[in-house]
Amino acid sequence: MASDRKASEIEAKSITKTFGAFTALDRVSLTVGRGEFLTLLGPSGSGKTTFLMVLSGFEAASSGSLWVDGQDVTRLPAEARGFGMVFQGYALFPHMTVADNIAFPLRVQKRAAADVARRVEEMVAMVGLEGHAHKRPSALSGGQQQRVALARALVYGPPVLLLDEPFSALDKNLRGQMQEEMKRLHRETGTTFVFVTHDQSEALALSTRVAIFDKGRLQQIAAPEEVYERPANRFVAEFLGDINILPVSGDGGRLSFEGQPLACDGVGTTASHIAVRPEYMGLHLKQPAAGNAIAARLTDLTYQGAETRMGLTTPGGTLLILRQPTGALPQGLVPGTPVWLSWPETRAFAL
Repeated sequence: MASDRKASEIEAKSITKTFGAFTALDRVSLTVGRGEFLTLLGPSGSGKTTFLMVLSGFEAASSGSLWVDGQDVTRLPAEARGFGMVFQGYALFPHMTVADNIAFPLRVQKRAAADVARRVEEMVAMVGLEGHAHKRPSALSGGQQQRVALARALVYGPPVLLLDEPFSALDKNLRGQMQEEMKRLHRETGTTFVFVTHDQSEALALSTRVAIFDKGRLQQIAAPEEVYERPANRFVAEFLGDINILPVSGDGGRLSFEGQPLACDGVGTTASHIAVRPEYMGLHLKQPAAGNAIAARLTDLTYQGAETRMGLTTPGGTLLILRQPTGALPQGLVPGTPVWLSWPETRAFAL
């Protein structure tokens, strides 16, 4: 379905939002590109949902400004911005059928009946709800209700679609299916998507860029690969999945950890800590002949099906995490086993 309007570009300039003495957003500045899928990610209370509410117009910024396609919309009410919105609880009308729920925004706009019917039919097909248009929301599954909410938000071709943790009520398998649907809908509509979640894997899978929030401040905004592989700070590194952080010191032009020399591409000898993702570490029963290697002792193993998660401790007391394919593990590994860990020097980064 073609959109009525082109996707919009949004620019937030030093957005601050306070509730009494509490600062929910602290001078947040970012640009959402035209047709982009930007995910706002962070722990509970980080400010991501408050920022989405400021974008939507349901909350007014205490200071700063918001621009859409070069126009200042800071004081424009939500209904005048023309954005689509999908809420965490779907907010469907229980007394209306699927078709009537989807048609509602078009009827508010006083569209011609034939245009409404055509649009509804297109959206029902786009979200895979053929055969359900006559039903009421109570007769639908959670995933089907989510599709109705998406169709209603997209039916009039909004230039921006805002989504507030729309998958939080879905089970794991259905959540994965809806993520694929979301990517397809973004691709087919070309609309600018701004999506809020606290699920790291969801953010990395869906987005063209991820904006990471903590305590009301924007910590980093970049492509998924960059925020994961090259986090801007320790908070981002630790928030996005497991991470091993090693305290290091400069030693004769090289880094060392607990007396063991390390080579790390692009990491200067003034670094105080280096970080390595567990999936880039290899496990050995004997010290490797070359490359980065540190000694450790296995403290626990957690079987997770195809993968096994291991906890380890170095002689100096640094705690480490390792994930390995279960089928590739050496025989006889038990807590207390001395091992060696290695990794390519290109896989470490400074913090």
